Amino acid sequence: MIKLYIDNKMGKMWDVSNIVTDITWKTSRTGKPATLEFTLVSDGLYQWKDFDVQNGYIVRFSHNLKNLFYGYVFSVSTGTDNEIKLTAYDQVRYLLGNDTFVFTNVTADEVIRTIAVKNNLKIGTLAKGSYIIPSMIEDNKKLLDTIMKALDYTLAYGTQLLVFYDNYGQLTLESNTTTEPVVVLGKGHFLYDYSIKKSIDSETYNRIKMYKDNKKSGKREIYIDQDSHNIANWGLLQKYEKAEDSWNDAQIKEASAKMLTLYNREQISLSVEALGDHRVRGGKFVYILLNEFKNQVYLVEGCSHKFSGGEHTMSLDVKVV
Repeated sequence: MIKLYIDNKMGKMWDVSNIVTDITWKTSRTGKPATLEFTLVSDGLYQWKDFDVQNGYIVRFSHNLKNLFYGYVFSVSTGTDNEIKLTAYDQVRYLLGNDTFVFTNVTADEVIRTIAVKNNLKIGTLAKGSYIIPSMIEDNKKLLDTIMKALDYTLAYGTQLLVFYDNYGQLTLESNTTTEPVVVLGKGHFLYDYSIKKSIDSETYNRIKMYKDNKKSGKREIYIDQDSHNIANWGLLQKYEKAEDSWNDAQIKEASAKMLTLYNREQISLSVEALGDHRVRGGKFVYILLNEFKNQVYLVEGCSHKFSGGEHTMSLDVKVV
């Protein structure tokens, strides 16, 4: 059962659950706010003489008593078909603006908290980042990109996968220290269509080249870690990174080894069509049973849930962890 409410922020709230059609709830693991797109049959709105919907109004959405989305209307469309189409985003949308921040010796959660407080955003539970970022200077950068950069540093150098999202109106940071799946999908088990892609075209590197400028000698020091076997197979795929000035030789070698472990592999991704389960969203893990691969856990990169005519389906983009 779905419940959908529109709140005008001035003490008036309408339950539009019975006149809504074609709800789509989209989430992503990185770089995007969650969205809720839905259509109201305008004929049904005449039961409320005072009904009105404007940009900025609050939208609350739940399914089977589980709160899924809390956000704000960002577009309202009407036409001759007696329908009102609305698009709402969660508060991550307010992180798409630009600003300048300078951070020193901070963890990812501290970066998020600083940005959220400055922008008057609501904060929930923020998991502690395992990696202390020596320095981040973000001049006129998108706020969400600054946060994602902190998460990327934590993954590359601290080997901790952090997922940032809005949990029903509160900015949340989760640490996926375990890959326990929220749901199991397979042929004949909720999954009804899929496609598989193997690629070395993006986020695959078999050589990590790091550099550090030695201020005493005036020379640039180079550090290389590579997989010669995969270079022979795929050609040279190099990632060139600047080491932190405070790192010594051992720390640079450790960082390059971690990055090689992370990136020196084919990227395997799947697109999946399945029966809906509201526990699945961007950043969660699912267990997929397929003959083409060993049964394994996949990380959800993007997820789109559709609710229409009493049916709930979902489309997933997932990748091997």
